[in-house]
Amino acid sequence: MKPLLSIQDYKAHFYTRRGIVKAVNGITYDVYPGKTLAIVGESGSGKSVSQLSYLGLLPAPPLKIMGGTVQFEGRDLLKMKEDDLRKIRGDKISMIFQEPMTSLNPYLKIGSQLIEPLVIHRKQNKKEAWKAATQSLERVGISRPSHAMESYPHEFSGGMRQRVMIAMALTTEPKLLIADEPTTALDVTVQAQILDLLKSIQKETQMAMILITHDLGVVAGAADEVVVMYAGRVFETGSVDDIFYRSEHPYTRALLRSTPRLDKLEKELPVIPGSPPDLIAVTEGCPFYERCSYQKEICKTEFPKESTLGPKHKRFCHAEKLS
Repeated sequence: MKPLLSIQDYKAHFYTRRGIVKAVNGITYDVYPGKTLAIVGESGSGKSVSQLSYLGLLPAPPLKIMGGTVQFEGRDLLKMKEDDLRKIRGDKISMIFQEPMTSLNPYLKIGSQLIEPLVIHRKQNKKEAWKAATQSLERVGISRPSHAMESYPHEFSGGMRQRVMIAMALTTEPKLLIADEPTTALDVTVQAQILDLLKSIQKETQMAMILITHDLGVVAGAADEVVVMYAGRVFETGSVDDIFYRSEHPYTRALLRSTPRLDKLEKELPVIPGSPPDLIAVTEGCPFYERCSYQKEICKTEFPKESTLGPKHKRFCHAEKLS
């Protein structure tokens, strides 16, 4: 099966007065139709920036794409003109943003915002788009969708606004959905409903999904493959089972240890010592070096090469097999 999205050695930096922020520093992974790829890591690891930057959703300058390729259906998004990229963004590629309140226009009714992608990308008239958008709200579990279409964002709770964002992303039936913390504002029951909804849509349409999240519990239940990012780099990739049960990177294991578990009663959760590095001062060595219990002298000066541990399981680490 050919990947729908293939990212190869992609780099995106920010040129600021303080210096060059290496936010995305050479990442590589593939996303396949009908599959969910989860991207996990601490805040500031480059999870969201890596997606927003190649979609042209960040100001440039200060952003500058330094190299690599981002192939979507065989076309490099980085080489496209803005008009061509705009035709794909919001139609074939949709995104659920992390902050629904700041993503929705407070001056426009929900209905006016929901029909926009249908009118622009699908060339539907307003009556057709209104009907389709109302059905989309009903699909994500919003009661009285017709009333909701006539409401303003401030009339909804955080969870309801998040559902509106999900409905908006799904109206055009995209081939790739990028979901940035899609269940953050939702309670556990609604969270499960939304994830089940996204799974059912995937089965119907073979939609691919990139799931950006801190919640490893969500990853375990929703993802097929996982990418672990830290300081703008990929540290480990693999299937869900590879990452949860056969992880071979110190950072991945530290993330897993710091996640609460029902089958283990601990007085205190283990934490990862230290803090993430300043991405302006990051060197060519391993950025996890100072926090790693498996550190070697070579880690200071050289980022490790890719090691293949299984059919889909790869890591970037100088350490021997972890104990």
